[in-house]
Amino acid sequence: MPPSYAHASYGHVVTTLRSAGCVFAEDEARLILSSARTPAELASVLDRRAAGQPLEHVLGWAEFSGLRIAVEPGVFVPRRRTEFLVRQAVALASDTPVVVDLCCGSGAVGAALVASLPGAELHAADIDPAAVRCARRNVGVRGHVYEGDLFEPLPRGLRGRVAVLAANVPYVPTEEVGLLPPEARDHEPLVALDGGGDGLDVLRRVAVEAPRWLAPGGSLLVETSERQADRAVAVFAAAGLRARLEVSEELYANVVIGTR
Repeated sequence: MPPSYAHASYGHVVTTLRSAGCVFAEDEARLILSSARTPAELASVLDRRAAGQPLEHVLGWAEFSGLRIAVEPGVFVPRRRTEFLVRQAVALASDTPVVVDLCCGSGAVGAALVASLPGAELHAADIDPAAVRCARRNVGVRGHVYEGDLFEPLPRGLRGRVAVLAANVPYVPTEEVGLLPPEARDHEPLVALDGGGDGLDVLRRVAVEAPRWLAPGGSLLVETSERQADRAVAVFAAAGLRARLEVSEELYANVVIGTR
């Protein structure tokens, strides 16, 4: 149960959140009140959220695939639609796969995969130092997290052994980053959002190099937008992968899968 002062504060919190433009003010109020330990902490958390900080940064965690993922300020917040990518990856994996979580951010995808695949050998990487610190908290002893650009920091011994390569690459076209909601645009790292001119620059880099890392029958999974999906499939095919598109209308998720 929330602290006793929370019940009296609920209406105030909801009103404050609504005034700040929070669409799901009631749900957010319950989360904020249940997490605040003192009136002073409640006031601080509410002020930060009303000022536009993402709810997950304010709370310090995000729910993802049934897990509570630690999310520090300045780190990309895992999206619920990416749970579809996780489900596709789990369906492809054996009981003891070698799994790589590339562009791992908070490590949410990798943490969800090892939770579903207890025998997996997990390796994750990101170029952002803050994300790497966060991912190490979330992955813990269940895997290894490296700092560097795409495949560069991964152990060379993984080449030709990876069964599941999940790469949640940035795919917003550069000129559209400014159109993103302020929560993303102002509080998440540009490197996690900006996918270049057509949004597929990072995806291309990953697809070209992926065959050298995938085991025979191993698969690369990348999330993209509906309008980019056909081009992304073509990029995978050009890299020598057997490509297909999986779609979740419920989560508005599009995942391109390329198999070696």
